Amino acid sequence: MTYGVKGAFGACAIAVTLSGCLSDMGNGWVADNIVSRTRFADPLAPGRKTHSEEVNAESQIIQGLAARRSALPPGSSFDQVAKAVLAANSRTAEAELRAARLRSEAASKNWLPRIGPDISLTSLGSVVANLVVDQVLFDNGRKKGEREFAIADVEVAAVTLAVDTNDRVHTGLTLYVTAAEAREKAVLSEAALRDMGHFEYVMGERVRGGVSDMSDLNILRQKLAEIRATQTANAELARTSLAELNAMAIQPVSDLRGIPELAVSAGTAQPLPVVLAEAEKTRSIARAKVERAGQLPGLSAGGTVGDGTNVGLRVTSDSLIGFGTGATLKAIEAAKETAARRVAQAQEDSARSLRKLESQIAAKSRQATEAARLTAQARGTLISFNSNMMRASGRSWMWSASTRHSPASSRPRSA
Repeated sequence: MTYGVKGAFGACAIAVTLSGCLSDMGNGWVADNIVSRTRFADPLAPGRKTHSEEVNAESQIIQGLAARRSALPPGSSFDQVAKAVLAANSRTAEAELRAARLRSEAASKNWLPRIGPDISLTSLGSVVANLVVDQVLFDNGRKKGEREFAIADVEVAAVTLAVDTNDRVHTGLTLYVTAAEAREKAVLSEAALRDMGHFEYVMGERVRGGVSDMSDLNILRQKLAEIRATQTANAELARTSLAELNAMAIQPVSDLRGIPELAVSAGTAQPLPVVLAEAEKTRSIARAKVERAGQLPGLSAGGTVGDGTNVGLRVTSDSLIGFGTGATLKAIEAAKETAARRVAQAQEDSARSLRKLESQIAAKSRQATEAARLTAQARGTLISFNSNMMRASGRSWMWSASTRHSPASSRPRSA
């Protein structure tokens, strides 16, 4: 057993030494496809970064995500809603990111030798003594592609986490704004009911005085019924939106009020869909490298160490080379172009969405200004109309009273 363990470590040292020698072969694509490293870093060395810290420091995508700042004003109602809904988040995307980091850490050590027991059913006594050692020396860049794929997978998971966080905050803020808008509309309907109620009283007096027709009063009462229905619908919408928002928040937010102004610019940061497309592009290219390397033969060192030691070099390949290998390699290379086209499509879609949102903001601002002007005109018209109605009602009442008490009205008509 002791001999088997020592022999295993000796075989590993030989394999790593061979790979170190091969790593000096030329400075072209051969050197880029060598997977092994001869310098062992001490994980307990002072000041040494962990694998996750190294990925964060080298990844431009992760650094860009870390440099982003919230557009919500600190301490505002929007900020409190965002904190409440994020505190109750199930954090599925965060778990995916943690798993991707672990996979990347595991892939970062894929250049080391692999060791496993050689289980023989004919001689169970030598299960521990015999070990299988395998060290890949040359694999056309497969191990390197696997490491790049694992790092790109971490970047994709990080961007997915950012997208998931923004989507949850957007959902919560949408519910909050919907509830606030419904409350404002309910208050507006209540004020309209008071004004129209006074108008109904004036119209009733005009009908009793014979100045207006009963159909005008019926139309007015129908309009009042519509306003009451709108007020009820807005109140129900506000309650429903707040109930849904409280269900996804860690604490009730029904008492929050106010809509803060947001200073947002389209050029502040790159849209997350574009960042996600770039991360997926890097991952697709790494996957293409792995698939391409799997179509070509490689070289590895290793064998069985124990009672029957057998160590040497061997040529490995995941698939046999056939007549369609060339077309397969071209299809794998085409995946890179496909990924680049996806990034271009994401940039176009994001630019179109930004232009649409900017147009909507400009249209809403113009509509708000126009609505304020129309509201002022309508209020002046209503005041003037009420004054005219009251004066007309007074004149009609005075005219009817004067005709009733006039001496000429009591004279008998002549034949």
